Amino acid sequence: MDNWDEIRTAYQVARLGTVSGAASALGVHHATVIRHIDALEARLGVKLFQRHARGYTATEAGTDLLRVAETTNEQFQQLEGRIRGRGSDVSGELVVTTLLSLAPIVMEPLISFQRLHPNLVVRLLTDDRLFRLEYGEAHVALRAGNAPAEPDNVVQPFAKHKISLYASRAYVERKGKPETLDDLKTHDFISYEIDKSRAPFLRWLSEHVPAERIIFRCTDFRLMREAMEAGLGICFLAEHEAAGRDDVVRVMETLEDWESPLWLVTHVDLHRTAKVQAFLQHLKAHAGVDT
Repeated sequence: MDNWDEIRTAYQVARLGTVSGAASALGVHHATVIRHIDALEARLGVKLFQRHARGYTATEAGTDLLRVAETTNEQFQQLEGRIRGRGSDVSGELVVTTLLSLAPIVMEPLISFQRLHPNLVVRLLTDDRLFRLEYGEAHVALRAGNAPAEPDNVVQPFAKHKISLYASRAYVERKGKPETLDDLKTHDFISYEIDKSRAPFLRWLSEHVPAERIIFRCTDFRLMREAMEAGLGICFLAEHEAAGRDDVVRVMETLEDWESPLWLVTHVDLHRTAKVQAFLQHLKAHAGVDT
C-alpha cells in the first residue's frame, strides 16, 4: 500500500468509531481524518465504513482492513520497542516476562533495579504463553524446564526452582504428615490442572498420588496456596515462599525430581544493550548466581 498514514487513520476510525476520536488519537485535525478515509476508499474502490449519526461502522471490507492494520500496527510498536532497547543508557522500558508462579523470584530485584535507575519504566508480564523475544515483546524472559531452543536467543542457566510439599499446621494437627510414599494415598492434595503443566513435580504427583486424592485443582498457584493455608490439603510450594513462615509445615524431604532448571533468555539483538546487561547482572547478584 502506498500510504500507511491513510491505513493508520482508517484503523483508528474503525477502532474508535468516530472521526473525532481518531483525530485525537492521531493528533491531527478531523478534516485530515475525513480526507484520508475518502482517499483510501477512492483508491480501493470500495466503501470501508457506513456513516451514521453516531459515527462510523466498518463494512466487511473495513473489518478486513482493520485486522491487517492492527497486526501491522502491533509489529511497528514491537519494532519501536526493540529500537528503544538499543540505547547506551539504562532508561526507557525494561520488559521482563515469566510465569506467574516464578514472578516472586524477579519482583524484588526488579524493584531494587528500578530504584537504582529512576529513568527506567519496568513492565513485568506474567502469562502461560511464551512471549516472542524476536518480535520485541520482551527484553528478558525467565523460563523453567528444558533449555529454550528458539533461534537467535541467548540462553543462560540461572538457578534451580526448588519446590517442596507443604501443608498448614492445622492440616498436620488434624491428619499428620506422610511418613512413606504409601502414606500419600491417605492424604488430601491440592494441585494445578495436571494436564495443563509439564512441571516435573506435577508429573511426580500424578505418579505417586491417586487422582481421587487430589481434591482441589486450579490454574493459579495463588489459589492453591490459599487453599493450603485454609487447611484443605497438601500442596507444592516454592521454598522461597515458605521460608520464615510459621503457619506452614514441610511434610516431606525435598526430592531432586521436583526441581526445575531456570533459564534467562534474551534475544541476540538486545542481549548486549546497556539496560539488559545491567539487569542480568543485578538479577544474578541478587540470587547469588555467578556472573
